[in-house]
Amino acid sequence: MNHFALTATGLLVSAAFLAGPAPALADSGSTGADVSVATTLGSRELTVTLRRVTSVPGPLGVDVITHAGSGPGTLQLAVTPVGATTGGPPSGLVTSTAALALSGTPGPAGAVLTVDRTGPWELSVDDGLNVARIPFVVPGQASTPAEKSVYGGFVAAGVCLLAGIVVAVAARRTWLPALPGAALVAAVAVAVTGAVLSASTPAPPMPGQELDPTVANAADPYAEIWRAGGLSRPPATLLLGTTAVPRAAATPIGLSLCDAATGLPVDDLVVHDGALIHLMIVGPGGELWHLHPARTAPGTFTFTFTAPRNGHYAVAGEVERRGGGVQMLRSASGFDVTGPGTAAPAAAPLPATGGSRTIDGTAVQVAMLPAVAGTPVTLRAQVGDRADLQPWLGMLGHLIVVGPLGAGGAQTAPLWAHAHAMGAAAGMAMGASDAMVPVASAIGATLPDETVAAYGPTVGFTFAFPLPGRYQVWVQAERNYTIITVPIMVTVGT
Repeated sequence: MNHFALTATGLLVSAAFLAGPAPALADSGSTGADVSVATTLGSRELTVTLRRVTSVPGPLGVDVITHAGSGPGTLQLAVTPVGATTGGPPSGLVTSTAALALSGTPGPAGAVLTVDRTGPWELSVDDGLNVARIPFVVPGQASTPAEKSVYGGFVAAGVCLLAGIVVAVAARRTWLPALPGAALVAAVAVAVTGAVLSASTPAPPMPGQELDPTVANAADPYAEIWRAGGLSRPPATLLLGTTAVPRAAATPIGLSLCDAATGLPVDDLVVHDGALIHLMIVGPGGELWHLHPARTAPGTFTFTFTAPRNGHYAVAGEVERRGGGVQMLRSASGFDVTGPGTAAPAAAPLPATGGSRTIDGTAVQVAMLPAVAGTPVTLRAQVGDRADLQPWLGMLGHLIVVGPLGAGGAQTAPLWAHAHAMGAAAGMAMGASDAMVPVASAIGATLPDETVAAYGPTVGFTFAFPLPGRYQVWVQAERNYTIITVPIMVTVGT
């Protein structure tokens, strides 16, 4: 084969791949998704949704949903980049602000801010008295390793093609043009292999979820892919800022999360079930408060609490640490409430499983078969009589379980648990026999935000009580932007 035949062969091989249909490339690194974070800011229970950022610089949409009991007012929003930078504008300075007016009617309101770089950020939500700082990450557009091999392979093929032409024309030995020709074929093979594999390339480890968020890995999470999954975080400890609270007075209470191994503040929480931390408080009369304290600094949170009666209040928090999984943290102390004057009114006893009642103007019916320790049992609650329930914290319903109860009540109960409604329970009603009767299609695995009131009215939970005894149980669902809490006393047999 002469010089020009080798050159023609290289040109034909290149043309066959370069002139054909363009390979289907996988999407680049994820640009993120909407993030919803519940936070208790003063007397308001808010759901703050940060819309996905599709370009940098670009807009960041922020929607805030208020619930029943939230008064009118104005929230000041601000975004601040917090990652270390090696060039450009410094981090730690507010780059965009907006004012968000809240009416006295519960529901959504929105504003738009601007982000100008990739990396970790904080959104501050300020009501004039309290400030919540919500961390989030703006990821960059990163090419997958397969995409990089496609681009690199075709660039190398082009270089080899030019080299082959030069060698074929100038070389005196017939075998020399074979070298750039072979390299050209190898480069094209690499590019085509990368194009084929790009369709099945897994998503990269996401900064803020599988990776600690930094400017570098937010810009290119694939650079850290070999370290993904290698995080190992010890448990955290929950410490309350006070153990004495006055009765009937709105009292700010601080809490801190510390790493059990180092004692340093825990600032690697990921959004879990729509919140950074789920705080559960059980009062002396069996009341439940499911709150979401506002993050004010790394490892530091605060919430405002008004205690209705004297007695001891037990506290636990559910969090998820990056690389550490979901953890239920118990406060070793809880807090005690005292007040001057006459003794606090006695709390009504928790109703036993089953029966009907009215809570916050909504008719509720509960049904559950006898529970046996160690055996799963299904609890069903019909909230209202229409399919108008709203998702709350990404779920149709929540189940809080504390027990078995001994002399120390909830404070010394060995189990605190938080479960979610079964998806198949959506769009069903309970008949006279307490059976589940389908009246609409079941929901999928992903629910929309809580502005959509189209689910229920029945929510169902399956739970296995591990030990016999008496348990305090609460079912929670949202209707008309009101969180309805249904208290139940369950006796578990052997």
